Amino acid sequence: MTEAGPAALGRDRPRPAWALFLALAAGIVIVDQLTKAWVVANVPPGGSISLLGDLLRLVVSRNTGALFGLFGASAPIFAAASLGVMALIVGYHARSGRSLVLSFALGLLLGGACGNLIDRVRLGYVVDFVDMGIGALRFWTYNVSDASIDVALLLLLLLAFRPSLARRSTDG
Repeated sequence: MTEAGPAALGRDRPRPAWALFLALAAGIVIVDQLTKAWVVANVPPGGSISLLGDLLRLVVSRNTGALFGLFGASAPIFAAASLGVMALIVGYHARSGRSLVLSFALGLLLGGACGNLIDRVRLGYVVDFVDMGIGALRFWTYNVSDASIDVALLLLLLLAFRPSLARRSTDG
């Protein structure tokens, strides 16, 4: 005789890779906060440190808005929205099954959201510091959390176009 019902069905479903998801998110937060602290302590206000000439340099920028500095002076609103997004990310991961690629992408996304949330709550703005471009043609200034979110979004787009990558699972 076999068991039936929700408890039996739950055991057959692959569990998400929580260790990968949480370790990656925590790692992103730590690296993000350490790099921001280092840049703020070592780059003079209004100054920059050249890493690859004019192509790549470190600057200190305060972003009170959202993506690309849009909606300035809205840090409290984006902090509240970030909490909701983070809850959605964790909830989605809980129901996602065991896909290392999806756990990796969602861990990057959660870590990036947490890193920027810490700045918004603690400072009222997000510290951005990576400045890329040629001459007056510059990319927006960003940080480790932003880069993490960008990579996560690219991975999620890849999974949307190649769903078979999300279905691959491993035991463990």
